[in-house]
Amino acid sequence: MTTQKIRVAVIGASGRMGREVVKMVLEDETLQLVAAVAPSAGPVDAGLFAGKPNTGVIVSPTLEDALSHSKADVLVDFTVPSAAYGNTKTSIAFGVRPIIGTTGFTPEQIDELDELCKEKGIGGLIAPNFSIGAILMMKFAAEASKYLPHVEIIEYHGDQKLDAPSGTSIKTAELISQVRQELRQGNPKEEEVIEGARGGYYNGFRIHSVRLPGVFAQQEVVFGGYGQTLKIRHDSYDRAGYMPGVNVAIKKVMNYSGLIYGFEHMMD
Repeated sequence: MTTQKIRVAVIGASGRMGREVVKMVLEDETLQLVAAVAPSAGPVDAGLFAGKPNTGVIVSPTLEDALSHSKADVLVDFTVPSAAYGNTKTSIAFGVRPIIGTTGFTPEQIDELDELCKEKGIGGLIAPNFSIGAILMMKFAAEASKYLPHVEIIEYHGDQKLDAPSGTSIKTAELISQVRQELRQGNPKEEEVIEGARGGYYNGFRIHSVRLPGVFAQQEVVFGGYGQTLKIRHDSYDRAGYMPGVNVAIKKVMNYSGLIYGFEHMMD
């Protein structure tokens, strides 16, 4: 008996992350690429389908056109924060399960999208990070904060990243705050001689965002205690490192109802 393939649409297919998603889908026999959304069909055809059959793949500049003709089960979105909310609503309206690797959603938007998914009877996922190593880093950091509550987060990205702090660092801070009571750190009389020197404030601790050319994605969570420090660090070197997580998400989202925030929930 042949198992039906999961039909996948990718928006931002000509982008750097989009190309990796398309490549991963084409190499998995249980998945079928049915739509690639990009501003221009030319770069998609030339750069993505070399050596791979693309018969039946709808290449379109608009999401609405791609979803209305492709009968996709899942939409994968690694575009930009300004577009992700609208893309997610459009995906849900078509009954297509959204998997969003773009940050910038407000809690109110997440609640709204969760309700829309439930109304359609479909699952969805918003994940600041799909790297399994990064998720483990977050989990280990949350566990460590129970015993070493003095903590700061330092995250490093390339100088073209649009948001600061990163979605991964915010998610890490949220997980820490779930198990750590708010504790305002540092000397109560400290003064920033240069504004922002102490980083962004979150529930008593600080997040520092470094933006430099030549950097891909790194995060370090630093804990301080009496006579000791603990550093939990994750480094990403290539976009391909996110693809095992995206692959898992595509397959697991088929069995969910409602919108999930955080890939760690699917890992378990």
